[in-house]
Amino acid sequence: MIRSMSTALSGLRNHQVMLDVVGNDIANVSTVGFKSSTTVFSDVLTQTLQGAGAPVAGLQGGTNPAQIGLGSRLMATVQSFTQGALQRTGRSTDLAIQGDGFFQVKTANETMYTRGGALTLDADGNLTTAEGFFVQGWQADVTGAINTNVETGPVQIRVGDLLNPNQSQNATVGGNLSADAPIGTATTITLTGYDQQGTTTPINLTYTKTAANTWTVTGTYGPGATAFAITDNVLTFNGGGELIGPADRNMNVAGGIIPGYPNPIVFDLGAAGSQGRVTQFAGATTAAIVQQDGAASGTLQAFSVGQDGIITGSYSNGLTKAIGQLALAVFNNPQGLERVAGAWRPTANSGLAQVGIPGGGGRGLLSAGTLEMSNVDLAEEFTRLIVAQRGFQGNARVITTSDEVLQEVVNLRR
Repeated sequence: MIRSMSTALSGLRNHQVMLDVVGNDIANVSTVGFKSSTTVFSDVLTQTLQGAGAPVAGLQGGTNPAQIGLGSRLMATVQSFTQGALQRTGRSTDLAIQGDGFFQVKTANETMYTRGGALTLDADGNLTTAEGFFVQGWQADVTGAINTNVETGPVQIRVGDLLNPNQSQNATVGGNLSADAPIGTATTITLTGYDQQGTTTPINLTYTKTAANTWTVTGTYGPGATAFAITDNVLTFNGGGELIGPADRNMNVAGGIIPGYPNPIVFDLGAAGSQGRVTQFAGATTAAIVQQDGAASGTLQAFSVGQDGIITGSYSNGLTKAIGQLALAVFNNPQGLERVAGAWRPTANSGLAQVGIPGGGGRGLLSAGTLEMSNVDLAEEFTRLIVAQRGFQGNARVITTSDEVLQEVVNLRR
């Protein structure tokens, strides 16, 4: 009877732990990135009252052991890493992981991992969690190149970050040169060129019809219309109005000819058969500069995060540049991670963190402007709550029954 009380007491304790785990899950039903847990019980080694007996041929059959269990014990609490539902927030710093993986975050003394993507920027522009942990990734260099083969570090997004000016080096010319135009007809188009410091210079291209199906291009720059040389500047067309020369469909200006332009400028006349290519058809002349790569300096206006974790900045000059890339980590055994406040830390049984880019090596993708909610299933938790309550109640009844039997034993001496 004392043994039955001890056995039932272990059941009380275990079901109390089950209640604690269920209560914690329910308490975190709205916690971003929270993962629910379940309890796993095991029986305690039993007491053997009688060992097993082997059969004796022709005399006696074998006998099974007689054993009495000594209660139960908590064997493990198992975390469920199933995907939580995604909730749209619209904030550019809110990120959800779709699939496996954890954000790598650092404090002054420790590296930890989290699924909670409610991120923010601190006073220095560092991307941090709500607890102030630095989110890890790779910072881009001034050209926007990202080296993911080096160690991760904090990612900064600085408000007002300056994008260097870009010298005009490539421009696309398109449109039509009128086949009806008489020989000697000239038309001028202008490129607003940007030098290395972002200063604008008008670069003029003048198309002059010098023969049937032939146009010669000359160039001037600046307010004073200073002439400069253009190679491959004779455009020839076939009878169908398609450009046949120059063969590479490019006109070139050597670097250094225009002050402030040390690099050459290439004028692309459009690929054969493409929309917007240079042609010579009957009708109006519509030749124009279609696009170019030059730009003045710009400041950061906004940023976005792609599925691959690349943070792209949009600048006031209309250009974009990569600012950095976030890292994700996966583990061979995520169940082996130790949960701490708002994050997890590795243990000897979780395996080493395998850090890399989102979408690679079994890592999930990122969804910007959304948060992964808790994966707690209230219906399941309330069912477990009932089971824990009944288990506790049943074990308590065993104790009270054993107590009543003991009372009867005490009453035997009356």
